[in-house]
Amino acid sequence: MQRSTALPVLPGFNFDPRIGQTKFHKPQHFGKIHTGVYYLSEKAKCGIGGQPLPFTEQDRYPSLYPRGEVQVLPPWLAFDNQRLMFKAYFQETVQERWQSFQIRVVIISFFLEDGTIKISEPAVDNSGLEQGVLVRRQRIPMPDPVRYRYYDIIDLNIGKEPEFFSRVYKIVDCDKFTRIFLNRCGIPVPDPIDIPSDPYNERRKVEIFPKRPNRKIDTLAKFLSNDRKVLRFYGYWDDRETAYGVIHDLELHFYLADDTIEIKENVPPNSGRDTGFMFIKRMKLPKSFSRIDPPGAGDPLTVLNVIGENTSSSWYIVDSLDTGRNAREFYTEKDLMIGSQINVFGRKVVLTDIDSYTKEYYRLKYGIEDFTPLERPDAKKESECKSVEKYIPPYNGFGSYEDSLGNCFSLEPKPPKIDSVKFFDYDKCGFESHVLRFRAKLVSNIPENNDRHFIIRVFLTDDTISIFELAVRNSGFKRCLFQKRMQVMMPGQDIYTNKKPKYYEPHHFYIGARVSLCDFHFQITSADIYALRYMELHCNQFPKANIKLIMEKLRKALKPVYKQFLNEFGPERAESDPDVIQYKHLREALCKYLGDKITEHEMITVARHFSSHEKKERHIREYIRSLVHGELNRQLWSELDRLEEDLHHVDRARTGYLPRNELYTILRGCRLPLDVELINSMLDHLCKNEEGKVDYNDLLQFINVKINPVVPTPPINIKSDLWWASEKEPDCGAGIDWCQFLKELGIQEEDHGGGDEI
Repeated sequence: MQRSTALPVLPGFNFDPRIGQTKFHKPQHFGKIHTGVYYLSEKAKCGIGGQPLPFTEQDRYPSLYPRGEVQVLPPWLAFDNQRLMFKAYFQETVQERWQSFQIRVVIISFFLEDGTIKISEPAVDNSGLEQGVLVRRQRIPMPDPVRYRYYDIIDLNIGKEPEFFSRVYKIVDCDKFTRIFLNRCGIPVPDPIDIPSDPYNERRKVEIFPKRPNRKIDTLAKFLSNDRKVLRFYGYWDDRETAYGVIHDLELHFYLADDTIEIKENVPPNSGRDTGFMFIKRMKLPKSFSRIDPPGAGDPLTVLNVIGENTSSSWYIVDSLDTGRNAREFYTEKDLMIGSQINVFGRKVVLTDIDSYTKEYYRLKYGIEDFTPLERPDAKKESECKSVEKYIPPYNGFGSYEDSLGNCFSLEPKPPKIDSVKFFDYDKCGFESHVLRFRAKLVSNIPENNDRHFIIRVFLTDDTISIFELAVRNSGFKRCLFQKRMQVMMPGQDIYTNKKPKYYEPHHFYIGARVSLCDFHFQITSADIYALRYMELHCNQFPKANIKLIMEKLRKALKPVYKQFLNEFGPERAESDPDVIQYKHLREALCKYLGDKITEHEMITVARHFSSHEKKERHIREYIRSLVHGELNRQLWSELDRLEEDLHHVDRARTGYLPRNELYTILRGCRLPLDVELINSMLDHLCKNEEGKVDYNDLLQFINVKINPVVPTPPINIKSDLWWASEKEPDCGAGIDWCQFLKELGIQEEDHGGGDEI
């Protein structure tokens, strides 16, 4: 709403100029400086008819020509970020000093865009004043009697004394921009004026000897260089001269940061002493001690009473000569070494040894090389003392030994602790079950027991053993768990003692070994492939699977009869491959020349090591496929399409091949109604590429019961037949590489002596 200045401000005399207006945007006017750059103007010039006139060359650069000849820019645009700066001072009266005034230098800033003034004082170190902005930015009025106007540019110049808020400032200098600006405006600027000297600052320049000299020693550099550096000494204090005195084992710490010492006492257990372990707290240890210092003895200054008898009328001064002060000596690092005796408030402490860091410190700083420790006076007596063991009652046969042992230590026995490190190392991880499986037969005088076969499992996590019986149908024995998983004690030891009995460990089990498990004698006849492979990989724990030890035994036994051994058991030349020998021939030769010195497991290890990799398969592909189809038909499984979708979901690239572990996970996730051992046997007979990945298209055809069905086979117990990986014949291949065996045996013909005479 706008109104006419000639009309009164009353209702009905105002009018709205926007009546009939259709555009309400805010107009902007620009003047072109050059191509692509425009200048924002305050208001465009209008010609005849209200049309804006074009900008001229003079519009770009405003000058000091008379008003009206060129376009006048507003002050906020013409003098943006421009100010005049003057250097001035003012005199301040100080009543507390013997000089009555002081000089304070300030900077006066005059802002050209709005005529405001700011006064600030530069900061001076150790001035004791609150410096900074003295007068914030504002327009300052003139003092009386001309308070009708404000300070302007013509009121500020060198030599003038403006009065701002009842304080007079003397302007003495200005900067280069201010001088040029004032000269262009026609205002002459005088030369700079010297600032009068400040009597207080002049007095501070004169060095005056302090009445109270600073006697504090600067130890900051020593602290920073030696912080957290501690020298450690070992010693003792012999207190056997007093009644019930003993030799105290002490540990002395010397802190290099401040030369302080602390002493700790190593109190042995069950010594009968309930004192704390701190012998001397951290402090500077004096070399001599006669009495406790009075209060104030540690003060750096000594005060003397010069005149006066009472407190109200006496005078005190500082004793610069330290009259009556006693100089005390403290122990330093130079006084501490092996064999040194230090006086700890009347106690003689002998240092006997130091740690490795202290040895290196004294070696580098003082060049000491001899650090032979000293013996304590009672060192020989302590070595002659016999340690008293805790009496443990003998085992009574109830429960396990560990459970019965827990009753001897507390009224509320706790369960025995397991070896968690061994448990995590030998826990099941993927296909690594860490379970060794052996086939064994029962050795008994009863004829019916000789045909009984068992599976012995040895768990590496806790050395426990479980036995499962593989009973034949209609034999009168039940196929079941023969012995639960537990630790089994070795025979031939007295268990009713306080000593822990010995248990069977994994290295006690090997092919050909006889073990007595809970008074049942078993003869181990074979082992599965995983057990053989694991024992060969960890041959340092299983000597019967260590090929180096076995070959050394064979070399020592066959060296005298080497020529006869070659002539009798060498490969026949008539065969197709004369470099391959059958396992039964090698076993016959080793049994003849070594007898009981070699076990069945050692012979199998040799055969597996020198195998010609021509292994026979007991279960062919069609036999495993018939077993799979029989299980799928029996379980009425019809999720083949869903399995194919899952396989394609994992194989996004449609390569047709997947790793064995991923394929095994998918089959288990789809709940394929097959036993774990049957799935592994099936994956072993599938087609694979060069990288070892399994062809899952072959898998889909393998388990498809509608296309190319197989002849059903008689039902078998998959859990007892297929899971046992080892066969009747050991897993040593169809033949043994004879040349490689002789090469590693390393017996030359000239080395054997007397071979022809045998």
